[in-house]
Amino acid sequence: MDGTKRLLLGRALRSDALGETLLRKRVALPVFASDPLSSVAYAPGEVLLILSIAGVSAYHNSVWITAAVVVLMLTVVASYRQTVHAYPNGGGAYEVVSSNFGRRSGLTVGSALLVDYVLTVAVSVSAGVDNLGSAAHFVERNEVLCALAIIAVLMLMNLRGVKESGTLFAIPTYAFVVGVLGTVAWGGFRALVLDDTMRAPTADYDIVPEQTDLAGFAMAFLLLRAFSSGCAALTGVEAISNGVPAFREPKGRNAAGTLALMGGIAATMFLGVMALALSTDVRLAEDPAHDLLIGGDPAGSGYHQDPVIAQVGAAVFGSGSAAFVFLTTATALILFLAANTAYNGFPVLGSILAQDRYLPRQLHTRGDRLGFSNGIVFLTGLAALLVVAFNADVNRLIQLYIVGVFVSFTFSQSGMVRHWNRLLGQERDRAARRRMHRARALNGFGAVLCVVVLVIVLITKFSHGAWVSIVGMACFYAVMTGIRSHYDRVAAELALDVPEEELDVRPSQVHAVVLVSKIHKPTLRALSYAKLLRSDSLVAVTIAVDPEEAAALKAEWRHRHLDVPLKVLDAPYREITQPFIRFVKKLRKAHPHDVVSVIIPEYVVGHWYEAILHNQSALRLKARLLLTPGVTVTSVPWQLDSAEAARERARRRHPLNAPGAVRRGAGHRDRRP
Repeated sequence: MDGTKRLLLGRALRSDALGETLLRKRVALPVFASDPLSSVAYAPGEVLLILSIAGVSAYHNSVWITAAVVVLMLTVVASYRQTVHAYPNGGGAYEVVSSNFGRRSGLTVGSALLVDYVLTVAVSVSAGVDNLGSAAHFVERNEVLCALAIIAVLMLMNLRGVKESGTLFAIPTYAFVVGVLGTVAWGGFRALVLDDTMRAPTADYDIVPEQTDLAGFAMAFLLLRAFSSGCAALTGVEAISNGVPAFREPKGRNAAGTLALMGGIAATMFLGVMALALSTDVRLAEDPAHDLLIGGDPAGSGYHQDPVIAQVGAAVFGSGSAAFVFLTTATALILFLAANTAYNGFPVLGSILAQDRYLPRQLHTRGDRLGFSNGIVFLTGLAALLVVAFNADVNRLIQLYIVGVFVSFTFSQSGMVRHWNRLLGQERDRAARRRMHRARALNGFGAVLCVVVLVIVLITKFSHGAWVSIVGMACFYAVMTGIRSHYDRVAAELALDVPEEELDVRPSQVHAVVLVSKIHKPTLRALSYAKLLRSDSLVAVTIAVDPEEAAALKAEWRHRHLDVPLKVLDAPYREITQPFIRFVKKLRKAHPHDVVSVIIPEYVVGHWYEAILHNQSALRLKARLLLTPGVTVTSVPWQLDSAEAARERARRRHPLNAPGAVRRGAGHRDRRP
């Protein structure tokens, strides 16, 4: 098992190797920006799909929608650069909001981000499968299975470590950027310089509008819905601010530079793809089987609607050309790898929330490869559930996608405004105050834009599936509140309730009880151990499940002159646990201020099937005794010969191989011999 783990994940890393896993900007870009960059592959299509409800005549409105999305994207990127500089320790929106608005608001944002990350994996992988399905019929017929397989591969790659996954994912990410920018450049050259006519494969198709003669409020509502769908291009922008600790020094400057580079590239690609989609007459329909007409007839249920970027590539390079294959392959890969943004954001955020006691502490633990392994596995499970529940349908999943993003954007930018207000109240240097005023104005503008978009998203997408995201956020909030309440309750229960000067470890009497079934080596070892405790009283107890065996044990006990008194408990129902528990409780009641120490001989076996044959009564008994106040339970192990196999396996394992040997931000000394 350990060998398989090492093969899949690589050797365990020492805690002092954490600095070696930090990222340079050229690796950080594909690690953290693959999600917003990959949105170019589906965000333009989402705009056209919504506009197609009113027919092809509504497509001209996509120009203004595209411009609005780009302005919003650049504003959010610029605003988050302020966040990166102000909060260089990571946590992003959660840290900003918690610091400026308090715990409840921070938890709301944390819930929104967790939902967003889970959806990022589900949407990105489903979109990648959808793109790959246009070229591979097996994928088209088995979308859910393929999506789950891709998620499993992504999990394994991220369990190997951030640096390794980033290096591996860098090539497809940069290939996609080169492919899209090359498509935009060549398409623009053909259109503007060569004056070529480029036609998408669907250019001659007709669209049957679901709604005709839309005007006034109805048309405005449709445009707002298309705009909110296009805002999918902004997903993942916040990941860099959440993952600042993963950057090399100077962390803030490197993260801000990566953020600016990502924003510029994403905006350019989004503009270029939308321009080419309109100029090549791309046609998309929400229900292509019925609303898309080919030669005047509906496309039918067997028709596969290719994404915008595939149609644009076919128009610019020609379907089947080497450049087209390169573009579609790179697109499918980047969509799969876009989930990597979530795989780097979710575990870090989960670790911070776990440190604040809102999530199980296991999520705060680093694994063998110094990544947050438990968070990675947790994210994989949630994303897989979504893929199965929504049948890997991108159009259904995308409707859930925007709410959490803009909840975090809105709270984050509002929190930054309060951050600057607080600093302005303390700062007296005029130059510094001018910089703060500019930063506050930028964050204030971003907050206003984001709250407007959030309202639009809630109004236009609530009935189309956005309510699922809100329910998911509420569930995360409730669960995290419950976890925090549990940890607080346990901490209060365990806290010292006496003044410091009265702290004392006071001795009390110990009454030792040794559970025996027969006289053999494990029993004698347990009795020897009990004597070493030098307890105030010592008694051996056996339960007379079989009266004849109990009588034989008493006779042998006397014959061997064992100097520990033996007490036989009746068991009229042939059950061990209840009589022994009653005896221990009676002893505890007779000595309420003392400790009862129960000592149980226990076999150590080497194979799983042997465990079924031994120790079951002891396990049940220990489980009950642990719930009894004032009682301690000690197992005295006796290793059977077969335990040598288990010892040999343990020798082959290095101490640092154990998950959890390294905790977030904590260094441990080298424990190797």
